[in-house]
Amino acid sequence: MDEKYDVVVVGGGAAGLSGAVALARSRRSVLVVDSGEPRNAPAGHVHNYLARESTPPAELLALGRAELAGYGGEVLAQTVTSIAKGGNGFEISLADGRRTHARRVLVATGLVDELPEVAGLAARWGRDVLHCPYCHGWEVRDRAIGVLSTGPMTVHQALMWRQLSGDVVVFRHTHGDFDEAPLLARGIRIVDGVVAAVETENDQLTGVRLESGEVVAREALAVAAPAKTRAGFLAPLGIEPEPVEFNGFVIGTRVPADATGRTSVPGLWVAGNVTDMRAQVVVSAAAGLTAGAAINGDLVEEEAAEAVRLREMPFSHEMEREVARANQQHPEPPFDRASWEERYRSQDGIWSGRPNEQLVTEARALEPGHALDAGCGEGGDALWLAQQGWRVTAVDFSTTAIERGRAQAAELGVADRITWVAADLAEWAPESKYDLVTSHFLHVPSAARTVAFARLAEAVAPGGTLLVVGHDPEDHHAGRPHLPDMMFTAQEVAETLDQSWASVAAEVRERAAVDGETVVRDTVLVARKG
Repeated sequence: MDEKYDVVVVGGGAAGLSGAVALARSRRSVLVVDSGEPRNAPAGHVHNYLARESTPPAELLALGRAELAGYGGEVLAQTVTSIAKGGNGFEISLADGRRTHARRVLVATGLVDELPEVAGLAARWGRDVLHCPYCHGWEVRDRAIGVLSTGPMTVHQALMWRQLSGDVVVFRHTHGDFDEAPLLARGIRIVDGVVAAVETENDQLTGVRLESGEVVAREALAVAAPAKTRAGFLAPLGIEPEPVEFNGFVIGTRVPADATGRTSVPGLWVAGNVTDMRAQVVVSAAAGLTAGAAINGDLVEEEAAEAVRLREMPFSHEMEREVARANQQHPEPPFDRASWEERYRSQDGIWSGRPNEQLVTEARALEPGHALDAGCGEGGDALWLAQQGWRVTAVDFSTTAIERGRAQAAELGVADRITWVAADLAEWAPESKYDLVTSHFLHVPSAARTVAFARLAEAVAPGGTLLVVGHDPEDHHAGRPHLPDMMFTAQEVAETLDQSWASVAAEVRERAAVDGETVVRDTVLVARKG
């Protein structure tokens, strides 16, 4: 959780997941933090979502999470308690005491409906106690519908439900001051008295009971409940929800933002019901996409401006000294098994656990089969591949790293999809052929690397893919040790391949480093065997 993401999305409903998918498809690192309390959880189905009509809400979210995972995005079941802004982005605090960091934040936490205190009403909410004729009207058409008057929406709401049924009754309840003429003209009956409870039989609404004891038979009850944003954790940033009015009456709150979801706090966006209380699921999803695209555009502009600044900056002696100091702080590391074991044992975890960006880019377009992850470390790539449906052989000469990967695989439920092998790639020879052979940042002396890469190329099955990624030797940013014998280019690897390969591509790709700010260059080989 110490890792810094491009974007942390708070809230994993339609808006949050839609924004997260848009960002992940733009190759941004994304974490969705979701408390698991969707507003529409009581509802049986989602409506007015083109091509997803009548999908259960939980199923829609599961589909969205699967899409996000396919692009390398992450979801964490947790609650955000506060967000603080610093010079390098945001720090997000969680209820379990952990913290994470992000360059940008998208808040999509939705609303909380404030239901009237009528006995039995809350238990029926989203089932046959309803609030939106567009969301639920078709399902109760031509039935006996009641409208509970609780505020300024009464007349408008009753006329909307009258469009769906000829049997509509308005219960005056606690808000009796409304214009009766339109209702009476449309044949809508008005019942005086305060409502005490809803009546049910066989888990279905059968009537509305007044304080007088009278029961009016009804099969559905519409309630225009006020709704408030779930955004209290934004108060320290200076963001306060503003009232939403209807005919001069406050019916809820929203976080103010522009059309893209941008708030008054630089780097913070909102989407969905947290800023638009009238938005249905499909509208919230669209708003999430809009916000995600705006966030990505904002990051693109920031990165371009930084690239221009660095390009125009003269290389001074001071910068040269900075590089030298970095190399002194990070001297040439040992590459023997004992040294790596000591390094892994000295920390609870060395790597982020996230899959490498180039792997996600290439593997998501492949049909899952059998993969070899050479130099798997603690297993971030192997775990991700297994979650995508691959069978994986994961090889590393550190037994500590292997055991960490094995434990994580068990926690994620993919232990049966990964075979862990503790071996030195300079000595170990694969016994099988693989649909995908992948090696990321295998920076070892050139002699050992040549032998290892030759064996990996031989292990690729006909029609399979070889993916080799390393640090570009020309990428001399401060903080990276200068190890000329350990570095290589993708072109050097490509030149060792024979004529059995149908296509070979060697290129340099830029990406954001773990700190979310530094731009680094990967040298990438993608080869398809004929």
